[in-house]
Amino acid sequence: MVHPNPERLQAYFDGELDATAAAEVERHSETCAQCQAELDSFSATQKSVRENLTYHRADPGLRRRVLAALPAGTRERPQLSSFFARVGEFWRGAIGGALATGLAASLALFTMLPSVTDPLTIDIANAHVRSLMSDHLIDVASSDHHTVKPWFATHADVSPPVKDLGSRGFALVGGRTDYVDGHRASVVVYRHGAHVINVFAWAAQGANSAKTVSRSGYRLVFWRNGDLDFCAVSDAAPAEVETLVALIKSPG
Repeated sequence: MVHPNPERLQAYFDGELDATAAAEVERHSETCAQCQAELDSFSATQKSVRENLTYHRADPGLRRRVLAALPAGTRERPQLSSFFARVGEFWRGAIGGALATGLAASLALFTMLPSVTDPLTIDIANAHVRSLMSDHLIDVASSDHHTVKPWFATHADVSPPVKDLGSRGFALVGGRTDYVDGHRASVVVYRHGAHVINVFAWAAQGANSAKTVSRSGYRLVFWRNGDLDFCAVSDAAPAEVETLVALIKSPG
């Protein structure tokens, strides 16, 4: 591909490109020292901001100076809490508390949604796309979990559970090793209709980051079980990906 301009490279890092464009930039950056250096710089900046940024509340004197500098008609703005209080009164008075409760729940859900620029999410989404566009989808091809499970034990750092779920619509097609967040991961590969579902597993580190996100048309479901972290990723319908996760989590 043509050497990407800085804006396109930044868009790739921020997760703003579609799957095809992201894969093109990724393939290019693997052999381009300049682009890889730029991506490393983005990662270092992001990490520094997250770890070192401090937050301070403006003192009353600064607030007075800012208000004094505003045009006369804009100096008195309602407090945010007062605004929401009036919105709440409106909804309660107009159509009762049920809709207000639903609105509050929707706002709470929105604020809790994880960022799609999370490096781990980007890493796994890119690894999934890369596996679909190369000959590295499967290292051991087998529909027999008694074959795939032992293969992980001798070829990977972790040996995740491998289930035969063909009768439930999720055909086991094999497994491979890949890299996630700088660590080698085991990947169990299932097929559901025309869709590939990669289930990544790696040694758990840090706090449990269970979450569900969507990125570039792919559904990613993260969870932890014991000393392993997992992520199932696919462009299958979200409900289908979550059904597979539930089957993997279930005992037996």
